[in-house]
Amino acid sequence: QRRSLAPSQLAKRKAGDEDEEDEEDWHPPTTRKRQKAVSETENGECYRSPFRKPLAQLTNRPHCLDSSQHEAFIRSILSKPFKVPIPNYKGPLGLRALGIKRAGLRSPLHDPFEEGALVLYEPPVLSAHDQLKIDKDKAPVHVVVDPVLSRVLRPHQREGVKFLWDCVTSRRIPGSHGCIMADEMGLGKTLQCITLMWTLLRQSPDCKPEIEKAVVVSPSSLVRNWYNEVEKWLGGRIQPLAIDGGSKEEIDRKLVGFMNQRGLRVPSPILIISYETFRLHAEVLQKGSVGLVICDEGHRLKNSENQTYQALNSLNTPRRVLISGTPIQNDLLEYFSLVHFVNSGILGTAQEFKRHFEMPILKGRDADASEAERHKGEERLKELISIVNRCLIRRTSDILSKYLPVKIEQVVCCRLTPLQAELYKNFLKQAKPVEELKEGKISVSSLSSITSLKKLCNHPALIHDKCVEEEEGFVGALDLFPAGYSTKSVEPQLSGKMLVLDYILAVTKSTSNDKVVLVSNYTQTLDLFEKLCRNRRYLYVRLDGTMSIKKRAKIVERFNSPSSPEFIFMLSSKAGGCGLNLIGANRLVMFDPDWNPANDEQAMARVWRDGQKKMCYIYRLLSTGTIEEKIFQRQTHKKALSSCVVDEEQDVERHFSLGELKELFTLNETTTSDTHDKIKCRRCVNGHQVRPPPEGSDCTSDLSQWNHCADKRGLQDSVLKAAWDAAITFTFHHHSHEEQQGIP
Repeated sequence: QRRSLAPSQLAKRKAGDEDEEDEEDWHPPTTRKRQKAVSETENGECYRSPFRKPLAQLTNRPHCLDSSQHEAFIRSILSKPFKVPIPNYKGPLGLRALGIKRAGLRSPLHDPFEEGALVLYEPPVLSAHDQLKIDKDKAPVHVVVDPVLSRVLRPHQREGVKFLWDCVTSRRIPGSHGCIMADEMGLGKTLQCITLMWTLLRQSPDCKPEIEKAVVVSPSSLVRNWYNEVEKWLGGRIQPLAIDGGSKEEIDRKLVGFMNQRGLRVPSPILIISYETFRLHAEVLQKGSVGLVICDEGHRLKNSENQTYQALNSLNTPRRVLISGTPIQNDLLEYFSLVHFVNSGILGTAQEFKRHFEMPILKGRDADASEAERHKGEERLKELISIVNRCLIRRTSDILSKYLPVKIEQVVCCRLTPLQAELYKNFLKQAKPVEELKEGKISVSSLSSITSLKKLCNHPALIHDKCVEEEEGFVGALDLFPAGYSTKSVEPQLSGKMLVLDYILAVTKSTSNDKVVLVSNYTQTLDLFEKLCRNRRYLYVRLDGTMSIKKRAKIVERFNSPSSPEFIFMLSSKAGGCGLNLIGANRLVMFDPDWNPANDEQAMARVWRDGQKKMCYIYRLLSTGTIEEKIFQRQTHKKALSSCVVDEEQDVERHFSLGELKELFTLNETTTSDTHDKIKCRRCVNGHQVRPPPEGSDCTSDLSQWNHCADKRGLQDSVLKAAWDAAITFTFHHHSHEEQQGIP
C-alpha cells in the first residue's frame, strides 16, 4: 500500500503509535513543496519509491540489439562440433583440415555388427597386449558388403559373394586370383558379380580400395543388360562405361580414356564390352593394367587357340572371374581351358591334364569299360574335383524351387508323317552316310547328311530346294511331295513336329493368356514359324542374328511387359540363347535339339528365372526313331560327363557307348521312343510306368533327370493331350518341385 507524502498525513503518522521498522524503512524529506519530495538528503543521497519504475524516454527510433550480444550468440553456434549426418557413425568427430592425418584406429566402411551384415573379412582377434603394440595406421579392418546390396542377396548369393571374394583376394588358393562362377541359369550370377565389383572398388582390409578399375566382357546381346543391372542394383552410385557400337576411332578414344583413369575414385571404374569389340581393340586395353576382369558366358573361352581367348589371356590383370552355367559342354579339355584361364598352372599343361585326368576319366565313363578302368577313372575324377572345387562354385537350379513357380520340362517324341518317313528312307538308301563313318569320326559329307536329316525332321519344306536340284540323297524325291506343293505357304500336316506345335499354340491361345517362346537352331525354321503365325493371326516378334544389339534390348523389354499384345517370341538359339530374360512368357518350345547340350540348356532357361510368376512349361520336340533322338542321347552322355565332374553326381548312368555313333543314320519306325528303349528304363513295364516302381528297381539311376515316363494314359498336360492322337508317341517329363503332386 502506497503512503501519502502530504504534510498532513506525515504529521498524523508521527503522532500515532507506528512501528519502528516503518520509521527505519522510510525517511521522507521534511520539505513543504511536493516537487521537492524527491530530493537529496543531507548526505547527498537520492531517494525514490521502490514501487515506481523510472520512466523510459519516448523516441521514434527502432530498438536494436546490442552488437556484442549478437556476436556472442553467433560464436556460441559456431563453436558446436560438426556432427556427421550418417546413422550410427562411429568415426572420428570434430573439425579436420586437409592434409591432417586421421587420428585413432582405422574403421571399416560399413558396420560389421549391424543386423544382416555380410562380412567378407574379419581381422584376427588381438589380445590386450598385442593391441598396445600394434601400429594403429596399419591395423586391418572388416570388409563388409554395402547394406544396399546385402539386403537383397539371397542366402546362396551371400555364400557366392564370399566365395568370389576369397578367390580373387588369393585367400582360397595362395598365389591364384581367379575363379569360375558355374551356378546354373537363373541363380543371380550377375548380381553376385556386381556385389563383388562394388566391394573391391570401395574397400579392403587395408582401408583403401582393392582395385581401381574392372572390365566386364560379355556377348554383344548382354552389354546393355549388364549396364542396366549395374544401374538397377547400385542406383547411380557408380557410372559404368558400356561400349555397344560406334566407329573404331570413337571406341579407341573411349578405351584410352578408360585406361588412363587413375586414383582412388575413378569417374567410370567399370567397362562393359562385347567379346568381339574386345578382340578388335585388345591392343589399347593391353597397354595398362586392370584390377579385375569378368567374362560372362565364359564357355566361349573353351578353345585356348582362338583369338578371343588369347586376347583376354594377355590382359594385364591378376583377378579373373569366369561366369558360365555350363562349364563342360563337349569334353574335359575344354573344361581345362576354362580353369587354366582363371588360374594358370593348377592343372598342369594341356598334355599333362589329358594324360593324367581326361583319358582315365573318359575310359571309366564308357559303357564298355572294365572294372579296373572304372575304378581308376573314379579315383582321377575325385582328384580332379578336389583341385577344381577350390576355385569353382556350382549350385543347381533346384535352389530356385524355393523362390520360383513350378517348372515342368517335357521331352515330346513326335512320329514322322508318311512324307517325312519316305524322304528319310530314300535319303539313307541313296547317300549311304554310314559308309562314310570310320572309327567314329565324321567326314564333311557326313556332316552335310546330318544337317539334311535334321532339317527334314523339322519340315520337308526345308529340303524342298535340294529335291528340286536333285542333290545327292534327294534324287527323285520331288515326286513324293503332294501335287501342286509350294513352299510359299506352310502346311503343318506334312511334319509331325509342326503338327504338334500347331496344336500347342492353338490350345494355349484359346484356353489361357500365356505367352510362348519358340526356339530353333535354323533361321529357315523361324521363317516357317512366321508363316504359321500369319496364317493363324498370332502376333509375334522375332530375334535372330540380323537384329542390332540396341533393337534386341527394346523388343525383349516390350515383350516382357504384361500389356504387350505379342503372343509369340521367336528366338534363334545361336543368336540370342544366352542371357536373355523372357519372363513375359511361361511356355517354351525347343523345336530341334543341338549337339551341344549347353546350347539347349541355355535357351530353355530363358523363361524360368527370377521375376517369373506363372507355372512354366518346357516342350522339347524330337522326331521318333530319327537322328534327333540320337542327338538327344548324345546330349545325355555329355550331361552325364558334366554332372560327374561339375555337379559331383556319382551314380550317373553310363547310358551309351561312344561306338554307337555309327547308328546315327538309321530310322526306327517301330518304336515309340528309341531313347526310352536304349536306356532300358526299369521303371516301366510293357511301356507303362509303374507307380511305385517295381520292387528291387533303382528308380534314381535310370532316367535320373526325368521324374516320369508317360504314354497317353499317364499324360497330365492338357495341351499335349489335345495333340497326342495327331503325332505324339511318348513323353518324358521332369518336375522342378518333385515333392508336389498333381501336375495340371
